[in-house]
Amino acid sequence: MTATREALTAAARECCGQSHSPYSGVHVGAAVRSASGVVYRGTNVENASYPLGNCAEMSAIAAGVQAEGAQFRIAEIAVWATDHDDRVLAASPCGGCRQRINELAVDGRVNVHFPWQGGQMRTATVEELLPFAFFLPPSRREK
Repeated sequence: MTATREALTAAARECCGQSHSPYSGVHVGAAVRSASGVVYRGTNVENASYPLGNCAEMSAIAAGVQAEGAQFRIAEIAVWATDHDDRVLAASPCGGCRQRINELAVDGRVNVHFPWQGGQMRTATVEELLPFAFFLPPSRREK
């Protein structure tokens, strides 16, 4: 089943309620549509050692990789974020998640949907969000 931007955004929004964010109070949900058409969801999971928490995008991507294995590729992704009062926050993926999305993008292309100023949805390609992405030399990549 192919998910529309609205359906992916709704799935990401639902995930916000599952967030474990006692430190920042920022609830983030993500929904990834894989190349196979399956939608995987994730939410942020914080702990007292901030760098060791999980971003919502990372959680959704991990669910997709777990389900589909090395063949998993991202066709499209939506992110949604709110504060502790359920106000929508501007929230594009962080740099680390942009790199993950880029490396798993179908043919190096994927649309990323996210709320921006005033709660308006924005859509950008991962290339627009990460114009000079890092890649390991071909000899170091998994075959």
